Amino acid sequence: MEHQTLSMLRGTVGLWAFAHETVAASESGEVAAFAESLGFGGYWIPEASGREALVNAGLLLSATSTMVVGTAIASIWARDAMAAMNGARTLAAVSNDRFVLGLGVSHKPLVQDMRGHLYDKPRQAMERYLDAMETAPMSSPEGGGHPPILLAALGPAMLRLSATKASGAIPYLVTPEHTSFARELMGPDAFLVVEQAVALTEDQGDFRDRAANHLQRYTGLPNYFRNWKRLGFSDEDFVPGGSHRLQDALVAHGDEGAIWTRVDEHFAAGADHVCIQILGKDPMSMPRDDWTRISPGAIGR
Repeated sequence: MEHQTLSMLRGTVGLWAFAHETVAASESGEVAAFAESLGFGGYWIPEASGREALVNAGLLLSATSTMVVGTAIASIWARDAMAAMNGARTLAAVSNDRFVLGLGVSHKPLVQDMRGHLYDKPRQAMERYLDAMETAPMSSPEGGGHPPILLAALGPAMLRLSATKASGAIPYLVTPEHTSFARELMGPDAFLVVEQAVALTEDQGDFRDRAANHLQRYTGLPNYFRNWKRLGFSDEDFVPGGSHRLQDALVAHGDEGAIWTRVDEHFAAGADHVCIQILGKDPMSMPRDDWTRISPGAIGR
């Protein structure tokens, strides 16, 4: 039977954002509360060099009452399996089951250079981590809880692991074609959350600037370009900031109708929930107006 947290997300659209990281910690909950007021079903947060993911999620959950908060993703190298499982149990218990633990193996530069861990055989590392979570003891009252776990998965091996040892997957920087591939490989029962970057602009020059700025950090990471090659892209598309072809495929752009058309393509391909990452003119500030324009409440969805 589907976990009630995932049932709350099914068929809804959420936000993938780090706007809460651009304000003081004491103000971060206000960002999530604003997203909730716009009708977004989920708020998904990354973990890189900013705030610790579970503490961050707690700040956002405490300021909201209906919206699901999920990590997308929390790195398995940032805490051991017992800490991750018990942290997730507590967050779920205090939020009426509004927390989803998204886990990922991250990327070699972030793991070895930033955290000082050995990045070796990541899929096997994830499987061992999930096994340890399954048996993690907890003496507190919420110790029997089993909050949903989604994996940051792109390739076949991690997608299969998402379907067999987790609740599902949350692919990042993908196309509707990948969503169809993931659904077929994982089967009908695994929960599939898809991230989609969007630029709410009809100016081609503005779109290219936003897309290039966004993709700049990703076009040098092997985990992504290996997946893009599976989707038919080649080395010539992986220039810093991405080729125009890659930008068009990965970043939806145009007016509200064009953005929602891309969202619906993911749903038609098998997504259960789509979280949109809205690329504003200034990547380090909250795109409040764009969030409002494209929100489910404004569109009537």
